[in-house]
Amino acid sequence: MASSSLSALSLPELLHWAAYLCVLSLVYKVSSLILRRKRLQSVFSAFPGPACHWLYGNAHEFIQDGKDLDRVNNYAKQFDYAFPMWLGNFFASLIVYHPDYVKAILSRQDPKDNFAYYFITPWIGKGLLVLSGQKWFQHRKLLTPGFHYDVLKPYVRVTSDSVNVMLDKWEKLAPNKKPVELFHHVSLMTLDTIMKCAFSYESNCQNNSENDYIKAVYELSYLVDHRFRCFPYHNDFIFYISPHGFRFRRAVKTTHEHTAKVIKQRKESLKQETEVEKIKKKRHLDFLDILLCAKDENGQGLSDEDLRAEVDTFMFEGHDTTASGVSWTLYCMAKYPEHQEKCREEIREVLGDRTTVEWEDLSKLSYTTMCIKESMRLYPAVPGVARELKEPITFFDGRSLPKGTVILLSMFCMNRSPSMWDNPEVFDPLRFSPENSSNRHSHAYVPFSAGSRNCIGQNFAMNEMKVAIALTLPKFELSLDPDNEPKPVPQLVLRSVNGIHLNLKKIEKSS
Repeated sequence: MASSSLSALSLPELLHWAAYLCVLSLVYKVSSLILRRKRLQSVFSAFPGPACHWLYGNAHEFIQDGKDLDRVNNYAKQFDYAFPMWLGNFFASLIVYHPDYVKAILSRQDPKDNFAYYFITPWIGKGLLVLSGQKWFQHRKLLTPGFHYDVLKPYVRVTSDSVNVMLDKWEKLAPNKKPVELFHHVSLMTLDTIMKCAFSYESNCQNNSENDYIKAVYELSYLVDHRFRCFPYHNDFIFYISPHGFRFRRAVKTTHEHTAKVIKQRKESLKQETEVEKIKKKRHLDFLDILLCAKDENGQGLSDEDLRAEVDTFMFEGHDTTASGVSWTLYCMAKYPEHQEKCREEIREVLGDRTTVEWEDLSKLSYTTMCIKESMRLYPAVPGVARELKEPITFFDGRSLPKGTVILLSMFCMNRSPSMWDNPEVFDPLRFSPENSSNRHSHAYVPFSAGSRNCIGQNFAMNEMKVAIALTLPKFELSLDPDNEPKPVPQLVLRSVNGIHLNLKKIEKSS
């Protein structure tokens, strides 16, 4: 009956009804956006914040010129504890930087927000970073043994080998007396390390400076951040038909091919009886062993999708965040030569002439560890962490937020807060001495997050950073390139718009 009525309509009438439906749809969409804005304004009414542009909100203030984080930090000094930040007029999140606020949020089980992390999911899948609920708990419980003390112990020598490959390359570059861009070299080193330690995979990536995977990670980090900042790109269709969407799909394809190659090689090796026997004799399995051998209560292993998601997640998380931490620490060592020299003296006392760090050495590098922590305070590898409230929350000062609110915990602002730190812009490693740390708020410094969703690989990351600094400083004297100061920019991890360029002077051994 309905079809015969439609067929009776003339073409002009059909066009008229189509136009009417389009207008109706547009009115509905606009009305929804207006209601959304009014709801967000009501949600954040107790939190004063910076003035907003009528169209861009606050988005137009962030132009990736190396000053974006400073702009946020300046607002943090104006508004107590937290303030709303608007991207356009229809999306806003609360930027939080007071440790009592941070503690209240991280002590809960709120999931990662479904906005920013949505943009990264096509790349890393739904692994431990973005999972929530019971499935997250199952995967976390499954993977925790891969970061057991006894598993991490032999990785120290493996990391030493990877660092020495990087330093050998630097020895060839040092005589040129030209600044060296370190972030790329360090990224290759940390990728080499995670491939060997977590996946038992010899990639030889450090000898391939044009490594496709590393280039794809750089590209994806930029594109995810760019999509987040560009409101029209929040729409899947608009993004995927755009040139940026094409670049994104191409880079995702490269990373997934890399992951598939690693998994395939390991599965092939497990078909060999000798390899299976080797794994059975291990006291503790490595990360990929655990993934491939995992069974649930019904005897089912991880699906191919879950397996790839966890490998993609740890391939990225296991190298990129650590590369940021190492690179910015080396920058701080160059910027503050008196602390560089103190670290060097300690390292020589602990290592002597050895070019390999042993597990037992790590606990003796106390001043070096404090310098790493202070570097991560000023330049946190992960400048912020987002959560979406699954239940309402009331903070210690009485202000509340409803379910569904997106909150961004700003480690960068908290780490530079004058109310939390004396002279916060001053580089002072002794902040992290035992006596100076004892009375500090438990959540004033959380470089690896905190609570049940803290970073599962934080001990691995800290060990890798200690090894990298301990082997670098006895070989090279680091100094800044005054013509090319790094410009920090948050792109999933803390990078620099123009790279991190340092001068390397080879230290000759005294006879």
